[in-house]
Amino acid sequence: MVGMVSHTNMRQRDVSSRKGLDGQVVDWLLEENQPAVRYHTFVDILGRKDGDWEAREAYSKIPHRGWAKDILNLQKSGGYWEPTEPSWRKDVLGWIEFLYRPKFVATNWRALVLADLGLTSKDKRIKKIADLFFDYKLRLSSSFNFFTEEACIVGNTARMLTRFGYSDDYRVKKLYDRLLEDQREDGGWNCFRPDRGTLDNWEPLAAYAALPKQKRTRKIEQSIAKGAEFYLERKLFEEGKSKYAPWFRFHYPNHYYYDILIGLDLLTNLGYADDKRLRPAIKILKEKRQSDGTWLLDGIHPDLGPGVVESGFGIDKRPKPFALEEAGKPSKWITLTALRVLKRVGDAS
Repeated sequence: MVGMVSHTNMRQRDVSSRKGLDGQVVDWLLEENQPAVRYHTFVDILGRKDGDWEAREAYSKIPHRGWAKDILNLQKSGGYWEPTEPSWRKDVLGWIEFLYRPKFVATNWRALVLADLGLTSKDKRIKKIADLFFDYKLRLSSSFNFFTEEACIVGNTARMLTRFGYSDDYRVKKLYDRLLEDQREDGGWNCFRPDRGTLDNWEPLAAYAALPKQKRTRKIEQSIAKGAEFYLERKLFEEGKSKYAPWFRFHYPNHYYYDILIGLDLLTNLGYADDKRLRPAIKILKEKRQSDGTWLLDGIHPDLGPGVVESGFGIDKRPKPFALEEAGKPSKWITLTALRVLKRVGDAS
């Protein structure tokens, strides 16, 4: 009876707090067609605990309904996605393997989304994915491993495997060591030659954010502080002589591209929600809210809209877009992320 009363009180507080426009939006996010959004809304927006029965029920349905189900339905029996059996090939860009290409529909990209949605290796299909990464890209005996790779690749892989439940694995810890090693003097990271960091290389901070606070070493905490300062000094979008248009458009999946919603989500998650230097980006976030209380999915990557500097896609030519929602329409994932940011800012004020 105690649990039932507690749940009833919680539901009453939810209902009383969901009046007006915000309430309508939260009710939209709680619809059962996308249990991943429903689960994260319960936990991140309404403050439910993971043990709450509605949150648990929503979580249990993530692999069986909506986006995660659609992705998993296309998975091959070996744990990978298109296009072929595991194999190596050699071309002008060096060794390329099946987990990464074609962008953005191969195993790496779909796995990142499943990690974002909340799935872990407790699901045997997720374990198969993780095993592929350990076997093909995280073997110390292989010269084609991720331990000396660019920070964007290393950060994405560390974040993915941490969310899948492998933060204590020595190989995942070695990925975090690589992120520490690759941080530039100015506090940022860069996947290319310059010694300066760039806002585009957000993946290391995302990996740190995925790591439970109790598992962050002193060196990681110091790296977070330096990285956060790098972004805050630039107000999340001030880099170069002019504003880079794609950073002001919201996207998902993000792959390795940056926009200010990513920056806001990371910095507020890492404990900087009360920093005044976030205010210009928060103002932009609020201005982008629609009259019905939602936010739009502005574009699908690769974003080739106005203001894009396209340097070419190499052997991929024009990558195949991978979308969960329709560009130009209200987005549950973008809206959830935006509300999560605003809640953290409100809680910190």
